[in-house]
Amino acid sequence: MPRTESDSGDQTAPQTMPTEIRFGAFVREITVQQNRISYNSLTPKVWRDAEGREIPYQASRIRLRPIDAYRLIRPYVSVRFMEQIRAVLPLALYLVLFQLFVLHQNILDAWIIAGGLVAVILGLMCFMEGLKVGLMPFGETLGSTLPAKAHLHLVLLIAFLLGIGVTFAEPAIGALKAAGQIVRVESAPYLYTLLNDWSEILVLGVGLGVGIAAVLGTLRFLYGWSLKPLIYLTLLPTLGLTLYILQDPELAKTLGLAWDCGAVTTGPVTVPLVLSLGIGIAAAAGKGQTSLSGFGIVTLASLFPILGVELLALYVAQVSSPEEIIAAAAEASALATEPDWYARTPWLEILGGLRAILPLVLFLFLVLRLVLRERIQHPGNITYGITLAVIGMIIFNLGLTYGLTKLGSQSGGLVPASFTEIAAVEGDPLYSFELGLTIAFVFAWLLGFGATLAEPALNALGLTVENLTNGAFRKQLLMNAVSIGVGFGLMLGVAKIVFAFSIAWLLVPGYLLAVFLTFFSTEEFVNIAWDSAGVTTGPVTVPLVLAMGLGFGDAMNAIEGFGILSMASICPILSVLITGLWIQWKVRRKHRRYDASMNTSAAQEASA
Repeated sequence: MPRTESDSGDQTAPQTMPTEIRFGAFVREITVQQNRISYNSLTPKVWRDAEGREIPYQASRIRLRPIDAYRLIRPYVSVRFMEQIRAVLPLALYLVLFQLFVLHQNILDAWIIAGGLVAVILGLMCFMEGLKVGLMPFGETLGSTLPAKAHLHLVLLIAFLLGIGVTFAEPAIGALKAAGQIVRVESAPYLYTLLNDWSEILVLGVGLGVGIAAVLGTLRFLYGWSLKPLIYLTLLPTLGLTLYILQDPELAKTLGLAWDCGAVTTGPVTVPLVLSLGIGIAAAAGKGQTSLSGFGIVTLASLFPILGVELLALYVAQVSSPEEIIAAAAEASALATEPDWYARTPWLEILGGLRAILPLVLFLFLVLRLVLRERIQHPGNITYGITLAVIGMIIFNLGLTYGLTKLGSQSGGLVPASFTEIAAVEGDPLYSFELGLTIAFVFAWLLGFGATLAEPALNALGLTVENLTNGAFRKQLLMNAVSIGVGFGLMLGVAKIVFAFSIAWLLVPGYLLAVFLTFFSTEEFVNIAWDSAGVTTGPVTVPLVLAMGLGFGDAMNAIEGFGILSMASICPILSVLITGLWIQWKVRRKHRRYDASMNTSAAQEASA
C-alpha cells in the first residue's frame, strides 16, 4: 500500500495524494492519453516521374499572417528594446527632473529632444542586434581559423588593421567630432584645428592606438605576459608627453581631449571584435584557457589612443602656429557659404553611418575570402545583420544630434546658474555660492553613479569577476566600487572646469597612485581594475557626459570642457584597486586565523 503523509505519525494532517506509486501504474497512467503516430504519416509522399525516377521534394514556403509575425517577433524585440530603455531613460529623466525642480528651468525644444532620445533607443537596439548577427560572426571566424592558415606576422597585421577599422565604427566617435563645433578658435587654436581641420586624422590616430593595443593584447594572450609591465611601459611615455605638453600653454589645452579619447575607444564595437579575435588566436594556440583570458586588452585600447593623440598634437604644433590657425579659421568663416548637401542633416548622419560600418565589413570580407579562403556561413543572416547595423548607426547618429547631445549640452549649460551668473538664466545665481557649488558637484556625482550602475556591460563584468575570484569579489561590490569611482571622477572633472586648472594636475597624480597600487595588487585584481574603466564609457554615457562637460564649460566661459571622461576612467581604477587590496587583506587575515586555530588544535592534541 502506498505511504501517505497521514502514515508518518501526524494524525491531523489532511489526506493527500500518494507520494510513492508502483512503476507499472505510472507507465499505465502516462500512456492512457498518448497516440502513436507513424513516421510515414509525417513524411511527404514520394512522387516519381514518367521514367520512374524520384522527384525531389520541395517544401512549400511557410506563410504567416501579420498577426503571426507580430507574435513571433514581439518577445524578441521587446527584450532588446527594454535593454536600451534601461540605459537611456533613467539618465534622461534625471537630467530633465534636475533641470525642472532644482534649476527651475524649462526644457527647450522638449519634443525634438524626446524624438532624439527615441531615435537613440531604436538606433542602439538595431545597431547592437546587427553587431551581434552581422559583425561578430566575422570576428569569431577570424579568431578561430586565422592562426591555422596564416603566419603570426600576418595575423598581427590583420589585428592591427582591425583595431583601426573598429575605431571608425564606434558610435561615440560621432560625439567626439561634433564637439569641435563648440570650441572657439581664439581660445584654443590647437584644440580647434584638431577637432575640425584634422578630425579624420584625429580618429585615425586614435585607431592606430587601438590597433597597437590589439597587437599587444594578442601577443599577451599567446605568451601569457603579465599586464603590470605593459601598464608601466605604456604609462611612462604617455605621462612623460603629458608633462612635456604641459610646458606649452596652447598645447596644454589639448590634453583633456587626448585623455578623453582613451575613454571613447572602448565601446560596443571595439571590445567584442578585437577581444574575440585575440581570444580566438590564443585558444587556437592552446593558450586561451586561463581564468584571465580576455582581460587587459581593454586597458591597452584605452591607453594607446591617448599617446596617439598627444603625438598628433605635437605634430600639428610643428607644422602650424596658433596665429596661422586663427587666421585660416577667420578666412574660412568669411568665405563660408551654404554647406554642401552631404554636410547637412540628415545626409551627414546617413553618410556617417555608411562610412562607419561598410569599410569595416569590406575589410573583414576580404580577409575571410582572400586570406582564409573561407566561404561565408549563412550569408542571408550576415547581410541582414550588416543592414541592421547600418540602419541602427544612422538612426543613432540622428538621435545623438537631436537628443543626447542637445539634452546634455542644455543641462550642463544651466547647472552653473546654481552658483554663478550666466547669460541663459535670469535671476542667477539661484543659490549661494557654497550651496550652488555643492549642488553642481552632487549633480555630477549622481550622474556618474547612476549612469555607470545602469551600464549592461558592468553587470556582465561583475558576474565574470565573481566567478573568477570564487566569490571573494562580489558582483555588487564591484558595481558599487566602479560606480562610486565614476561619480567622483565626474565631480573632479566639473571642479576642473569651475576652477579652471589643467586636467594634468589631476591625471598625473591619479595615474601615479594607480601605478603604486598596481605594484602591490595581485595580477587578478590588476586585470579587473584596469579593465573596469572600459565598461564605464558606453555609447550612451560618452556623448551625454561629453556634451554635459562642454556645455558646462561653455556656460562658464572656460577655454575647453574636455577632461571629464578621462577622470571617469582613472577614478574607478583607483576605487577597484583599493577595494581589491582590502579584499586581499581580508583573505590573508582569514587564512592567518585559520592557520593559528589549526596550530592551536595541533598543540592541544600533542599535549594530550
